[in-house]
Amino acid sequence: MATLTSSLCSKPKASVFDPHKSSFHGVPIATQARLSPVKSTPVNLAVTAAAMPYDLRSFKFEPIKESIVSREMTRRYMMDMITYADTDVVVVGAGSAGLSCAYELSKNPSVQVAIIEQSVSPGGGAWLGGQLFSSMVVRKPAHRFLDELGLEYDEQDNYVVIKHAALFTSTIMSKLLARPNVKLFNAVAAEDLIIKEGKVGGVVTNWALVSMNHDTQSCMDPNVMEAKVVVSSCGHDGPFGATGVKRLRSVGMIDSVPGMKALDMNTAEDEIVRLTREVVPGMIVTGMEVAEIDGSPRMGPTFGAMMISGQKAAHLALKSLGLPNALDGTYIGNLHPELVLAAAADAAEIAEA
Repeated sequence: MATLTSSLCSKPKASVFDPHKSSFHGVPIATQARLSPVKSTPVNLAVTAAAMPYDLRSFKFEPIKESIVSREMTRRYMMDMITYADTDVVVVGAGSAGLSCAYELSKNPSVQVAIIEQSVSPGGGAWLGGQLFSSMVVRKPAHRFLDELGLEYDEQDNYVVIKHAALFTSTIMSKLLARPNVKLFNAVAAEDLIIKEGKVGGVVTNWALVSMNHDTQSCMDPNVMEAKVVVSSCGHDGPFGATGVKRLRSVGMIDSVPGMKALDMNTAEDEIVRLTREVVPGMIVTGMEVAEIDGSPRMGPTFGAMMISGQKAAHLALKSLGLPNALDGTYIGNLHPELVLAAAADAAEIAEA
């Protein structure tokens, strides 16, 4: 089979950040402060491509009727709606915490997981780092989760750096959504909760575009999705943020939602994981929504707490379902030490937070 090998490192071009040929006006950028990774995963820059499986010069698709395409999409989506109308766990919000939670839950093939995401594109803010920059910083020991996903990173003393945040988000989504016990319903909003006898029993859903236009149209009633456990990972305050805990407050199931405090990375990440919990019967809160309900500091552009909080929420859900989990010592598998530490937090302290 013919192959094509191309080397990408024969003679690199001069960078626009060359200190002697900077494209910026003013003083050239100094090189003394340049960071060099303590450890990097070696990358092979040689690209090998196999022969094309078809001829691009005379490519032609197989014929299809337009109605077949419509039927295939409609039938499969309607079957998913029927299947997940009554499910084990509904995860509301597909940001970094929600995706990490769903990924951990989906390891148990007997657990059905539905993910509700109001945006067309899941991932929340995890497509980029801080201030729209590319890299994602993850503080140790949460990098062990990245190892499990098979992600490459530059390793520093106390943290690691993924070269682009989108690598994390695309990788975890590709692994998660390929599993047969998971369905992502994106462009769908959770408008309300199902609450019976003081216990959350599911979510009220509608198309996100419908939810955003209730004031412009006549009544557009929603749908429902029952669940044994609801995990709310709606993020910090915003148009669709912290909606789970806001609803709990409005119906009197919790007293207040004080909102997150000012930024303190070191305090924030530990508190987010520690305070991830079942806030009312049937509903677990994870990720930045935890900071909203507890008044914890915001963490800024570090993502480890989102991943580990999501994992902890998953094991709390497994515990609620009566299944093996990492929080009571019944889990069979590779335990992350940070989950064990989170489980050891004083229960009374968490309940009072």
